Amino acid sequence: MILSRLASPFQLKSKGILGMNQRNHSYIGRYNDRSRYPLVDDKLKTKIIAEEAGCTVPELIGVIRSQHEVKKIHQLVRQWPAFVIKPACGSGGKGILVIASHQGTTYTKPSGATISEEDLERHISNALAGLFSLGGKNDVVIIENMIQFDSCFHGFSYEGVPDVRVIVFQGYPVMAMMRLSTKASDGKANLHQGAVGVGIDVASGQAVRAVQFGRPLTHHPDTNRALSELKVPHWERLLVLAASAWEMTGLGYIGTDMVLDKEQGPMVLELNARPGLAIQIANGAGLLPRLKHIENIKPSFAPPSPLQRVRYSQHTFGQDQPAEISIHETVSTV
Repeated sequence: MILSRLASPFQLKSKGILGMNQRNHSYIGRYNDRSRYPLVDDKLKTKIIAEEAGCTVPELIGVIRSQHEVKKIHQLVRQWPAFVIKPACGSGGKGILVIASHQGTTYTKPSGATISEEDLERHISNALAGLFSLGGKNDVVIIENMIQFDSCFHGFSYEGVPDVRVIVFQGYPVMAMMRLSTKASDGKANLHQGAVGVGIDVASGQAVRAVQFGRPLTHHPDTNRALSELKVPHWERLLVLAASAWEMTGLGYIGTDMVLDKEQGPMVLELNARPGLAIQIANGAGLLPRLKHIENIKPSFAPPSPLQRVRYSQHTFGQDQPAEISIHETVSTV
């Protein structure tokens, strides 16, 4: 059920909201080995390790590594109707440019706005120079095929591909939300730019609450689709993909971003060693009790698999929680 009332600071605190300082010190600092950060801070490296782990990822069109290669972008995308340009080390969605179609020398964004060949080259040149990157360091640019999202999401996203963010702690998916693009976000699933965040029940993949710019809403602002109707297909498969990021990266506290392609199903889009905290607002619940619960799980003789961890999280953190079970019981039933 989608809530329409904004919780007070006192109510949020009572729900066990995780703050930034505690996140940085008690979880990111404690459970994330900094030597593993390059695997997720560089989107190209993330794509490589995901493919090596057998995960499905958006198809790579090409990589531009230097300024003298910028003009080859037009030849690279000639046969691709739609594509996405990303700085490999960009943060917070900065520098991501979505092109929904192109003809001749004109490129069209999801909003319908058009840019020229020179505009496209300038954007790539800025990305290479580090304008959008962590620390402003020189970067490389990735060009990917644009995902064709599952038809079940029609009306939930405005001219852009919705994605699913799952917080994974010690290999257990503990909280999830879906980010839906809007006219304000220019086709990007970025909450800071105006995308809608929808809290998702870990057990079922069903929407539980929705916010835009931190304020609750019940319908998509551009399509008027009731957000309470949203349910993510292939949910358990998606969670298993998210949970496997622990083995893939060695990071204990991680944000996994996935998309659902209409042909290939769940795909790994990006991984984040410093995931934001807005997922708690989207869910109307705090991360802290769930994180502490996982910390208190006693190690088992046989380490649980990603599927076993997913099933345990679904039993434990779902909206309609069944009788409490132990991870050992989950292991024995999978």
